[in-house]
Amino acid sequence: MERAVVLKGITKRFPGIVANDGIDLEVKKGEIHAIVGENGAGKSTLMKILAGIYQPDEGEIYIFGKRERITSPGRAIELKIGMVHQHFMLVDRFTVLENIILGAEKRAGITIDEKNSRKMIEELLSLYNFSLDLDARVEEISVGQAQRVEILKVLYRGADILVLDEPTAVLAPQEVKELFVNLRRLKEEGKTIIFISHKLDEVLEIADRITVLRRGRVVGTVMPSEVTKEELARMMVGKPVFMKLEKASVPTGEVLLSVKDLVVKESTGKTVVNGVSFEIRGGEIYGIAGIEGNGQKELAEAILGLRQISSGQVTICGRNAGNLSVREIRDLGVAFIPEDRHRQGLILPMKVWENMVLGFHRKKEFLKGRSLNLKAIRKFAEKKSEEFLVMLSSIEQSIEGLSGGNQQKVILGRELSREPEVIIASQPTRGLDVGAAEFVHKELLKKREEGKAILLISADLEEVLSLSDRVGVIYNGRITAEFKPEEVTLEDIGVYMLGGEVKAGEGA
Repeated sequence: MERAVVLKGITKRFPGIVANDGIDLEVKKGEIHAIVGENGAGKSTLMKILAGIYQPDEGEIYIFGKRERITSPGRAIELKIGMVHQHFMLVDRFTVLENIILGAEKRAGITIDEKNSRKMIEELLSLYNFSLDLDARVEEISVGQAQRVEILKVLYRGADILVLDEPTAVLAPQEVKELFVNLRRLKEEGKTIIFISHKLDEVLEIADRITVLRRGRVVGTVMPSEVTKEELARMMVGKPVFMKLEKASVPTGEVLLSVKDLVVKESTGKTVVNGVSFEIRGGEIYGIAGIEGNGQKELAEAILGLRQISSGQVTICGRNAGNLSVREIRDLGVAFIPEDRHRQGLILPMKVWENMVLGFHRKKEFLKGRSLNLKAIRKFAEKKSEEFLVMLSSIEQSIEGLSGGNQQKVILGRELSREPEVIIASQPTRGLDVGAAEFVHKELLKKREEGKAILLISADLEEVLSLSDRVGVIYNGRITAEFKPEEVTLEDIGVYMLGGEVKAGEGA
């Protein structure tokens, strides 16, 4: 079979770290080839080299048998390589059609030839059996449809090799199934797909072959039929990983977090949290499941004081938190793991040790008179980096030099080390490999056993069901269903997440 991509001896170094260390990889034409590995394994770096974002220090790249230098993303597009990023790069107020042609407009004289562009896109929709309204604004379509727009963008530009980075991270189970149907259609039409994911069940379902990276090197390439999920996890991490969580029976205590009839509005007046109510007792994890953009982010920010409450009440450890500042709420014993780590969790140009105490640097143990006790802070940062398995060259390096997963571990190390009473964990394992996710899950369960109240917001349904004592589904800013994990199936939750109802007799 013809080889679409061949990488030989690809090496990429950054200050203090070798991200890719002599990587050899072959991807056949017309296959779905998955690449998996723990954080810092070099997956993203390798794909950015293929997409022309980074240049390798050593090694050779062959595209359809011809040696190439991919000097820019533009050159990658010329070579028919298209990358679909995890975070969608769409303009909400533009239509689907406008987003697809943006940056690759076909012209008729000095004007955009929208008629021919529309015809080309309609042919693509028909060929791959995609269902999309080209005149709908992106802000009006579902997350699954937005992802189809991203895939159509690269197909419209003529891509034969598609690189998908964590494509299922924000999708409901039904949307994942639909994506896989679409990927198989693309494969049937001769497209080559490189699929990057942390979800091993999905990788085993969709991939023709799987390449495992560990610490910048290829561990091996395997067929899904020849490997189990546990074996794949072991290849990634280098040691056995326990896939099933042991959740102890814990007596619940007093209500530590109460949210009653909470309403939050945007500056435009649009209601984004609409009458949400729930209580979380000590020793309990309350999970919120939902497709992103249904009010989860705004709910978490309102509880923490980052967003103004229009009406309703938030009570933390028995105290009305409605009029308190963020710092006062934090001082009540609230830890916060934000879903957007770059905007709310870290200051990227600052060093790892500085980020490790961010917001807590005024604590007594970190002060020496009126000055910071840098020795104590560095010692704390070293200890937590080791405890939370942060892969770094030094705590002195800028945190923007760490992989996304390792940045997340710094936030977790900082937040969970402060002995909080209430933990708001929003997407706590996003971007983490299976070993690191297991570590985080155990830490959250440990806090549960210590009698803490945990609000878990996650797009990963398996995570919500395995960790939570109770689950609420959020849709359009409302909690539309609430149940215990054992009372419902993944498919049922998927129906609720998409705004439907489970008919009597069809649920678990």
